[in-house]
Amino acid sequence: MVAILLIEDDPLVRRALELALCRHGHDVRTAATGEEGLQAFRSSTPDLVVLDLMLPGIDGLEVCRRIRGDGEVPVIMLTARGDDFDVVGGLAAGADDYVVKPARPAVLDARIRAVLRRGAGAAEGVRVHHELRIDTTGLTVSLRGDPVSLTPTEMRLLLTVSRSPGRVFSREQLLREVWEHDYLGDSRLVDNCVQRLRAKIESDPASPRYVQTVRGFGYRFGPV
Repeated sequence: MVAILLIEDDPLVRRALELALCRHGHDVRTAATGEEGLQAFRSSTPDLVVLDLMLPGIDGLEVCRRIRGDGEVPVIMLTARGDDFDVVGGLAAGADDYVVKPARPAVLDARIRAVLRRGAGAAEGVRVHHELRIDTTGLTVSLRGDPVSLTPTEMRLLLTVSRSPGRVFSREQLLREVWEHDYLGDSRLVDNCVQRLRAKIESDPASPRYVQTVRGFGYRFGPV
């Protein structure tokens, strides 16, 4: 059973999503404000957070940043619209995925399960690329011998591109393989995750050695 923290200020939406997610087999705790959500998160760390961006008091963006500061628990944000400000802000704050309201329970459950599957091991062994060491079974990463903490989405992205050094992956391919989106979704999910990953594994994120941009096509690992 997956422990989910749902932070949503609208009582009707909060109750409806709580009941629906419980019917899908999840263990759901709820909070109505950002402050309550952070307190609930720190008192009992959940497996995943579903977070509304438009919250009274501490807004969802700041809640997401603080959750990221405390660890790598996956975050799916709820946004009232597919607005650029909401989406880009939430992804930059560290969200793994987003769902536009009104959130259909089946869609939200599918996104939750997809995010959690990103923590599954590849059962291959260890990949070593210069100073970067990727243990695909233990799901650990180290850079120059120091451990690197990645979210499940960042880990899945790194595992995907590093399995074929030099191969160019389009954003659409990465959306399908990492996020399991079966449509031509929002490439901002990919671009923001790449930026966050580079900040953790690159000596100079502006001139990346590992996850490189192939302008007009997508991303590749290497060449190494």
